Amino acid sequence: MVSWVARILMIVAGVVTGWVVAADAPNFGIIQVIVALFMVTLIVAVLAFWPSNWTTWLNRLQRSR
Repeated sequence: MVSWVARILMIVAGVVTGWVVAADAPNFGIIQVIVALFMVTLIVAVLAFWPSNWTTWLNRLQRSR
């Protein structure tokens, strides 16, 4: 399961890195890992600082169905 998450992150990081660096550049892998780490950091920050009022709002939407 963790390998799936890592694979998806690396695929997305490869696409983003491909916009900036050529795929055959010697530093492509390094930049791809840096982009993947940045995405992990961004995901953790969003989860850590998720406002509680958003959660209550989303719960209200789910109950109304």
